[in-house]
Amino acid sequence: MLTHILHRVLVAIPTLILISIFIFALQKLLPGDPVLALAGEDRDPETLDRLRELYGFNKPIWMQYLIWGKGVLQGDLGISIRSGIPVTEMIAQKLPVTLQLAAMSMLFAIAIGIPAGIISAVHKGTKTDYVANVVALSGLSIPNFWLGIMLIMVVSVKFKLLPASGYVPPSEDFWLSIKTMIMPAFVLGTGLAAALMRHTRSSMLTVMRQDYVRTARAKGLRERVVIMRHAFRNALTPIVTLIALLFGELIAGAVLTEQVFTIPGFGKMIVDAVFNRDYAVVQGVVLVTAIGFILMNLMADIAYVLLNPRLSGR
Repeated sequence: MLTHILHRVLVAIPTLILISIFIFALQKLLPGDPVLALAGEDRDPETLDRLRELYGFNKPIWMQYLIWGKGVLQGDLGISIRSGIPVTEMIAQKLPVTLQLAAMSMLFAIAIGIPAGIISAVHKGTKTDYVANVVALSGLSIPNFWLGIMLIMVVSVKFKLLPASGYVPPSEDFWLSIKTMIMPAFVLGTGLAAALMRHTRSSMLTVMRQDYVRTARAKGLRERVVIMRHAFRNALTPIVTLIALLFGELIAGAVLTEQVFTIPGFGKMIVDAVFNRDYAVVQGVVLVTAIGFILMNLMADIAYVLLNPRLSGR
């Protein structure tokens, strides 16, 4: 198992290098000059030259990448040209917020999607299966921002059950923090639950046609034992893959939901950075997100081996 994990880590290293080059190159293709945006009304050529020298924009692009890459290896993602705050510090402030939102959203998705997928597969072709598929399609079709606005109007404005927006760190007030995150987490989780339900159903239907499931039934085992111990356990491998990928998407794709509920996470920070042409912040956020995707895939590989040790010998 250790060899299997080490192999995955070694594969991830060149992947990260290629991603970093891709991030840096695409960033330089964005229209506009960040120095002009930073200078404001003062467009004096000497001022612009000093700013370009200060932030290294006067150097060749390959040299800028090497300087940035060296800093990344040392844990330095640069300094925001708008606020003057180190990007690492900004990410350290915003990342826990988005991680909390992503974790709660994934809990909603797993709690809704996996049981619904199992029930739909077990009752294939019945009304239960039909209703589950209709609900899943609705969850995939409803835009997050619309669902978020509707929840605010009904749950917060009309019934005053939960806070409409904002964020409270768990260290300040744990239960209030949970309350402020319930609606945005539900909004994100419903779409993921729909995808997870469809994937679970498909995986379960494939497994339930296998000989060992028929054998388990022929032995007289209870249906619940056959479904959960024999079918679901063997159907988990592709489901684990999807969960890992969906969690990575949550970290990167919660922009609209964070905007609707005024949550100061990664989403708001990346939007502000793009509008302000704050290259260092955009590069840092995208790189951290890419690392998150790779780590989630690595965790999925470890889960594969734990669920099925035979995979470690591939």
